[in-house]
Amino acid sequence: MNEHELKNIKRFTELAERARQSGVYTYSDFHSPETAALAYEAAREGEITMWGGTEGCERVVVRFGDPKELAYEEEFPIRILYVTPRQEKFADRLSHRDFLGAILNLGIERYVTGDIIVSGNSAYFFVLEDMADYICSGLERIKHTAVKCSVSEEVPRDCLPKLCEENVTVSSPRLDAILAKVYHLSRGEAKRLFEAEKITVNGRLCRNPETVLKENSKISTRGYGKLEYRGQEHTTKKGKTSITIWRYV
Repeated sequence: MNEHELKNIKRFTELAERARQSGVYTYSDFHSPETAALAYEAAREGEITMWGGTEGCERVVVRFGDPKELAYEEEFPIRILYVTPRQEKFADRLSHRDFLGAILNLGIERYVTGDIIVSGNSAYFFVLEDMADYICSGLERIKHTAVKCSVSEEVPRDCLPKLCEENVTVSSPRLDAILAKVYHLSRGEAKRLFEAEKITVNGRLCRNPETVLKENSKISTRGYGKLEYRGQEHTTKKGKTSITIWRYV
């Protein structure tokens, strides 16, 4: 492991231990799927819950504390901010990069923010609760566009990532074969994703391209997206395997 990974494992270990000793949940900052997966090196599976603010989020906050042992539940310290131009007719065309850049220009580190869902010329940000007011008061302009920022209770359903069902025929039910087929890669390119530690399965880092998935497994591939494996349908006459996946689009 590199120094960055060891640093995160150490931090996760501290949070897990604090939750056990205090009897209350502890929370990390926002992490990519690969970094969040390191939590399993620091705590038992039952002590770990991950949430990004809504279904399908890539960046997540890791919560430590076993609900069965603590005997209570609580919301994650995540707030949703809605950012939109004050006058649409005078607004620049704003992209995901523009919204993220405006947040970072406030002097905020990337770990404070989760996913950004862009809808037209507006966007929904997932941010750590204790930074929501600061961001709302400071975010006044993106590029040359004056914007307003407010707290939202939820992201409208039509703005959320959607799951699209697909039936795919693969040469093998191995994960590298599935990723190669779904993302139009060669088997060699798919295997290099494992070597680069860009794949997580159900929140855990996956390094084995020969992994055979269980039904309803959730796979995240950095740079490509997320999908859910629903299971095998049948074997074709040519010996290939027909599977069903749900892909976030």
